[in-house]
Amino acid sequence: MVTKPAVPKPAAPKRAAPKQAAPKQAAPKQAASKQAAPKQPAPKEIATTRWRFLVAYDGQAFRGFAAQPNQVTVAGALAEALARTTRMAAPPQITCAGRTDAGVHARGQVVHADLPADLPKIRRGGTTRPMDALDLVQAVNRQISPAVVVKEGAPAPEGFDARRSATGRRYRYLIWNGPVGDPLLAPVSWHVPGQLDLKKMAAASDVLVGEHDFGAFCRRPPGTAKGEPVLRRVRRAAWTVMLGEEVEDVNAAVGPTGTGRLLRFEIEADSFCQQMVRSLVAQLVAVGGGGPTSADVVASLRSGDRSGLPAPAPPYGLCLVSVSYLG
Repeated sequence: MVTKPAVPKPAAPKRAAPKQAAPKQAAPKQAASKQAAPKQPAPKEIATTRWRFLVAYDGQAFRGFAAQPNQVTVAGALAEALARTTRMAAPPQITCAGRTDAGVHARGQVVHADLPADLPKIRRGGTTRPMDALDLVQAVNRQISPAVVVKEGAPAPEGFDARRSATGRRYRYLIWNGPVGDPLLAPVSWHVPGQLDLKKMAAASDVLVGEHDFGAFCRRPPGTAKGEPVLRRVRRAAWTVMLGEEVEDVNAAVGPTGTGRLLRFEIEADSFCQQMVRSLVAQLVAVGGGGPTSADVVASLRSGDRSGLPAPAPPYGLCLVSVSYLG
């Protein structure tokens, strides 16, 4: 009997040794809480005094009165000079009686600014004393004249606001009416070579006096709806021929042999809208040149429609002459 060899049983598969659990890492410790920084004392408020200044400037050197980013303006130059003089951390806000456009001049602009109540001390003649009004004005003028000149400066009455307290403004516009220009008058006057009828211009100016809708003669004020009246009360509007040594033969007729004449238009109102004076001057010159009539000026006032009117007169002929206040 043949005996079958025993078939060896396959070896049982080896079981993988159980993985050792990775030792638990200690949880990172929370960063120690930072100690609260000590509270900084609130900046001490500096007592201020409101100052009123009478200012004149050559508008051709500036992009208008109001401060604008990256632009040279009258308010910007004045504010920086006041800040340096009074050692303020930042330039003060300047408020004016009437904002003038680029190129427009002023001889009687009024502004206010809030300056430190305690002005820096100065040393004069071996003694030290607080800066007074004259010292302040002179120090500012050393920095910004002759383009801007502070003519007067003093602490303002209580409640004074250069714009809101004003009761009237007076502007002047100069026209050199002659066959050729005058280089000495060019920076401050508009050269109009053609013959102008001053009587017609004066008659057309008369219709401006009183309260009217001047919407046809100005840029619409922000916040007003189209067609909304732009009411202004004009107290005076008149043309004159200026006399002076710089103007030869002011009564000479404009022509090949005439030397010309310097015409002055003055207008006073409680307030003005933007480009109002320059737009009126352009229309009055058109009247004097034989174009529209006084009746056309009245029609424009009633309609409030600016279409068809000439472009405003150049800015360099315009000057803010004075501002009036009660008291």
